[in-house]
Amino acid sequence: MEKLKRVGFLINPVAGMGGAVGLKGTDGLAEEAVRRGAVPVASRRAETTLAELSDVDALFLTASGDMGEKALRRAGLEFRVVSEASEKSSAEDTREACRSFIEEAVDLVVFCGGDGTARDVSHVIGSRMPIIGIPAGVKMHSGVFAISPKAAGDLIRRCLEGDLNTRETEIVDVDEEKYRAGALDTKIYGIATTPYLPALVQERKQIYSASSEEEFKEEIAIFASEFMRDGSAYILGAGTTTAKIAEVLGVEKTLLGVDVMRNGQMICRDASERDLLGIIDEVGEIKIIVSPIGAQGFVLGRGSQQISPEVLRKAGPENLIIVATPHKLKETHRLLVDTGDCDLDETISGRRQVICGYRIAQLKEVSASSNF
Repeated sequence: MEKLKRVGFLINPVAGMGGAVGLKGTDGLAEEAVRRGAVPVASRRAETTLAELSDVDALFLTASGDMGEKALRRAGLEFRVVSEASEKSSAEDTREACRSFIEEAVDLVVFCGGDGTARDVSHVIGSRMPIIGIPAGVKMHSGVFAISPKAAGDLIRRCLEGDLNTRETEIVDVDEEKYRAGALDTKIYGIATTPYLPALVQERKQIYSASSEEEFKEEIAIFASEFMRDGSAYILGAGTTTAKIAEVLGVEKTLLGVDVMRNGQMICRDASERDLLGIIDEVGEIKIIVSPIGAQGFVLGRGSQQISPEVLRKAGPENLIIVATPHKLKETHRLLVDTGDCDLDETISGRRQVICGYRIAQLKEVSASSNF
């Protein structure tokens, strides 16, 4: 009889909680995220993945409680607890679980979290066995993540069936203190092995810095500065392209946060989801300007979780404006949305104009990542 496949499975219960409340991460700030009203998101996303595996013939080895046991029990999958997590889980709990996975000789390690969790997993696992990340963090620059929780389930299934090749990819993270201060300081922390299928796995984030890029950002910003004087409020997502818009309007933007402008004035800097909902209630009409993450292609759901499903529904998906330079669009093979609300993702999907210069736009297909 063929040996039962063994999957190491863990959840970082606090992953992603800092996004909606504007913390840009939860490394060391889980209690502050809760104080600001953050709610857990990782378990829900992990359970979306597990729902895809109801008929998979595998034994899941996991950590106790919220770090995996509860989600696997709810999913009705066969599992065994091999690591006892602390009441308030920590990075050391993640590393200890991974050490147990090595001792148990698992065939695959699956984690739910962001780049910080990927670092902790990779630190112990290295290239011993393949790793798949279920995307749930605020920061997901590394190349081990599936493009959605549903896609992660498909990857796991195919990997266990021996139907996928693997590749080596970089584990990347940012300095969160600098990140919160508006500086993007990325560093490669290791190399991991991951199952690879281009349609289901995200690429590592790319940053484009050629001189022509700056010229096109300037053109986009000048055009935006003209249509933004219509009395509406404008939510500006994270990134250098939206920062250039604020610069042309004579205002300094929070580079890695979400800001709100109206009539050329900054009315809310580094906004949380709660701030955005309050502004929509106050001003009525509001529009949202976002730029896709280079190479990954995520328009929503990565890095700007403050622009939540509730914010998008209240603003109206028709008021979403996408901006990107021609080079970024050329190098980014697809545009994706992963808000955590599949129905909303479908509403946003379809052919959309992407502003790429002064009064210039390209018509691009935007897809829900859960469809892959």
